[in-house]
Amino acid sequence: MRRRAVRGAEPSGHWLMLLAGVALVGCALTLDGFVKNVVGETGPAPGGGDPAAWLEPLRQGGPVLNLTRDRPSSARPRPRTVALTFDDGPDPAWTPRLLDVLKEHDAKATFFAVGSKIAADPELTRRIVAEGHELGNHTYTHPDLAAVPAWRAELELNLTQKALAGATGLHTTLARPPYSSTPATITGEQWDSLRMLGREGYLVALADLDTKDWRRPGADGIVRAALPSGGRGAVVMMHDSGGDRAQTVEAVDRLLDRLDRAGYRAETLTSALGMPSAHRPAGQSERIAGAALGLAQRGANAFTAALWWVLLATGVLTLARLLLLVVLARVHARRSRGVGRDGWQDRPPGVSVIVPAYNEEAGIAATVRSLVSTAYPGPVEVLVVDDGSTDRTAEAAAAPRLPGVRVIRQANGGKAAALNTGIRHARHEILVMVDGDTVFEPGTIGHLVRRLADPRVGAVSGNTKVGNRRGLIGRWQHIEYVIGFNLDRRAFELLDCMPTVPGAVGAFRRAALVALGGVSTDTLAEDTDLTMALCRAGWRVVYEERALAWTEAPASLGQLWRQRYRWCYGTMQAMWKHRRAVVEPGPFGRRCLGYLALFQVLLPLLAPVVDLMAVYHSVVGDPLPAVAVWAGFVLVQAAAGWYALRLDGERVAALWVLPLQQFVYRQLMYLVVFQSVATALLGVRLGWHTVRRQGIFAAR
Repeated sequence: MRRRAVRGAEPSGHWLMLLAGVALVGCALTLDGFVKNVVGETGPAPGGGDPAAWLEPLRQGGPVLNLTRDRPSSARPRPRTVALTFDDGPDPAWTPRLLDVLKEHDAKATFFAVGSKIAADPELTRRIVAEGHELGNHTYTHPDLAAVPAWRAELELNLTQKALAGATGLHTTLARPPYSSTPATITGEQWDSLRMLGREGYLVALADLDTKDWRRPGADGIVRAALPSGGRGAVVMMHDSGGDRAQTVEAVDRLLDRLDRAGYRAETLTSALGMPSAHRPAGQSERIAGAALGLAQRGANAFTAALWWVLLATGVLTLARLLLLVVLARVHARRSRGVGRDGWQDRPPGVSVIVPAYNEEAGIAATVRSLVSTAYPGPVEVLVVDDGSTDRTAEAAAAPRLPGVRVIRQANGGKAAALNTGIRHARHEILVMVDGDTVFEPGTIGHLVRRLADPRVGAVSGNTKVGNRRGLIGRWQHIEYVIGFNLDRRAFELLDCMPTVPGAVGAFRRAALVALGGVSTDTLAEDTDLTMALCRAGWRVVYEERALAWTEAPASLGQLWRQRYRWCYGTMQAMWKHRRAVVEPGPFGRRCLGYLALFQVLLPLLAPVVDLMAVYHSVVGDPLPAVAVWAGFVLVQAAAGWYALRLDGERVAALWVLPLQQFVYRQLMYLVVFQSVATALLGVRLGWHTVRRQGIFAAR
């Protein structure tokens, strides 16, 4: 069904907002992955082949290479001068401790910093410069420059200069390639990357003494590897990041003591070479760009970290919900055995069945026949309220000339208005409401009415089944109805927080509806609105799984979209209308509205991010973890679905479509939520969307 013209143009610009949001998330993930060397990750290149003969002079020369000219040259520190160099920082844990040790010994050093770490901790970078130390370029994400294309190598160097400019207002003329060591280790594969550094105007700083402190050989071992011999000057390579550097900190303290006693001075690299400082003032534009880069990186890192916590919470909540639903469904199944079977057997009350219908010509006759064919022993009247149909709905309903059937015509006013018309014309105190595209089993009315024998019960929800489940879309909806609707309703009854008695099959006390003023026309989800009002009025609303009703579900994605859009938007309208229930006595408001807000609004809005992160990590990293998590969730859902199908007496073979439901159908459902939220926030008054019926029950 239905109906009225749309009262305002539906929003469209929000799709651009969604795409922009997804793009921003993608950019944040990419930037964070690049910073953490996940995107385009590189390690040291495979061992280089034999270097060419013309490399021998460089291999036997000093550790600082000048490759800016046609003829390479090298230099080494002055005698009894040591240039302590630290790679891979700055590190918030170890760099400050090294700076404290250097300050205590009045020593200076050169830090070959990683650009991403400069951007992450600009304050620490400024401290390095303020205490008289020197900075060099160690690339932005620490790739092996010999293993990446030229554009990536240049990007790494340029981004580091920008990060340095943003943090300190400086550039540097020193560079050290990651995974480098002494000149003797230069390979033919590394030569091109070294020449590129020269073309970019850098002095290439290798080392005389590589302590290999990253292996953690002990403080004594590091000291032995760092001590120069024979009074020669030396460039010493150590690390202030990349792991536990406690041994390095201790070794530097001891080393500086021994160097001082041996008459050595610890200076910056350029000072040890007798050269001007490597620092150069950066232009204003570079400083601004560097500051923006730092902000973007820190924002991406914080955003990604928050996303992981959100995803963890989402996963935990989803699994906990499924587990809780299964446990409560089992409890409900045990308690419901025999419940209501003996109610009103002596004098079964009369029942008025109200069928609001709008353009239901295709299936209304089948609906009426199923209602008249009931096995209920008490009086039953069927009221078909034709709500201004433009087809032959009224004629089709009256044509069989079945006893107890009345057709009432009215001008189009909406489903709620049609239900109210039916309530006014009803003769009995028990009202059963059914959509015009639904057929009842013979025992359905009896099962519904028996639960109303309890005077505390104001309404009963029946068990809606998908009748057209042969196609893939129908099978998906069948699974959703059994797991997502009927399994939920078992739990809702036990928790006393039933949000909806579906329009397809439900029974009500007329006195309860009259006390509420009938069915409200305030929302598009009149069934949810009515159920919430009953619960707030103190009535119990229960679920009867034996009250089976077969409905015609949408057969195309377009029809499904229109139906779910109306459902979702109407549910949010009802939630907002009944928001005060949260502070009212009783559990309904907090449990029902909290559940709906969390699992039917908030978590679906986060679903696109979940999909994006899964795709991202599958593309840039090892896809196995993402696939494993996805498979785990599907298995948990399958287990819950198996139990739900068993409870409903359905064939568990239907679960084969569950993995496929994660594609297209799941995305359609969360996009419906996004559209509905946007519609609500923009203040658009949505109208009824007509769902075209095929009349699948007409031939039965």
